[in-house]
Amino acid sequence: MNIKAIITGSTGMVGRAVLLECLDHPSVVQILVINRTPLGITHPKLKEIVLEGFYDLSQIEEELKGYNACFYCLGTSALGMNKEDYTKVTYQMTKVFADTLHRLNPESIFNYVSGAGTDSSESGRMMWARVKGKTENMILNHGFKDAYAFRPGVILPEKGIQSKTGWYNTMYAITKPLFPFLKKLSSVTTTTNVGKAMIEVSLYPYPKKILENKYINDIAKS
Repeated sequence: MNIKAIITGSTGMVGRAVLLECLDHPSVVQILVINRTPLGITHPKLKEIVLEGFYDLSQIEEELKGYNACFYCLGTSALGMNKEDYTKVTYQMTKVFADTLHRLNPESIFNYVSGAGTDSSESGRMMWARVKGKTENMILNHGFKDAYAFRPGVILPEKGIQSKTGWYNTMYAITKPLFPFLKKLSSVTTTTNVGKAMIEVSLYPYPKKILENKYINDIAKS
């Protein structure tokens, strides 16, 4: 199977990692990245659409047809956001994208980047975890050929990738001597492993649909 992938959020740490792995993987033959700001990368496999808002995709629908995988890496921190605003960005925007993609490519595989601690019951104490859980449930039950919710916790950056959050990069720089030890922990993953795992589950179905770091690492090594 050849993968024709749509990637969102490729200017962020996880999205950039997924993109780099896709560019290197022989089974990924076509990549469409959709970002709010230009990526600044050119490659024979790669096409880019810069779209200011993701709540109306009607103007780019024709360009979304024919893809069989989606790596949805677009997201935001809940820090300083109220429930209404966080739900709009996390749930509603993702749903618009999923609805459109399912209508155009119902046999595609949807990989959604969630986060450790997400609440599948949608009834827990933490607002962000409930909203993420609602978004996961919507994706997993949408009717795609297959779908996965990736819940990375601690992610170590590799291949020159940096976070958009400055203090994250400072923390990574301080702890970099410990990376070889940290990589041995099942509770820790890397940007490379996240990218590889997303490609692997798009090629070979995996029984678990909610994937935390342990499973991400196992899949990436397969």
